[in-house]
Amino acid sequence: MAAVAPSSIMTTEEMLALPEDGIDRELIRGELRERPMTKRNRWHSRSTIRLGYLLEEWLERQPEPRGEVVGGEAGFRLRRDPDTTVGIDLAYVSAEVVASTPEHAVFFEGPPILAVEILSPSDRHEDVSVKVRAYLDSGVALIWLVDPDFRTVRVHRPGAPPELFNELQELSGEPHLPGLRVPVARIFRI
Repeated sequence: MAAVAPSSIMTTEEMLALPEDGIDRELIRGELRERPMTKRNRWHSRSTIRLGYLLEEWLERQPEPRGEVVGGEAGFRLRRDPDTTVGIDLAYVSAEVVASTPEHAVFFEGPPILAVEILSPSDRHEDVSVKVRAYLDSGVALIWLVDPDFRTVRVHRPGAPPELFNELQELSGEPHLPGLRVPVARIFRI
């Protein structure tokens, strides 16, 4: 993602006022980052749907209030002053954040507990690293970077080194998402 106007800080409202022109935009600490809309391939789409289904299955077993599983580049303003506003492929949002966000809001105010990014062939390592750092700095408790090409998931948690999981292993949402266990192979099953 190329940074635009690096010397000026932009707000979420200013970013949202830009024309809808097929450019994917986000703010990281007030810095506008732009790139052409990502073309999703079938593996990206399948991984997103499968993992969304597995998260929904887990969510249905949770007591009320449950929070929400959201996808499709769900918008989040993770922090303010300077703003970090991003789209996340899949996320689990706590009941508290859901309750504090108006029904028709463009984005959630606050971080999700779980942020899932399904990597695309066009994703650059530097851009993914910047986004992971922004998520961790904003209070996201658990980040799953799903790589459909290598059939792996890299897990990031605050204060811990990243862990790499393959198809023979199982992801855990503990302690933030009690009872969530996802066999990595189920994400990539054909």
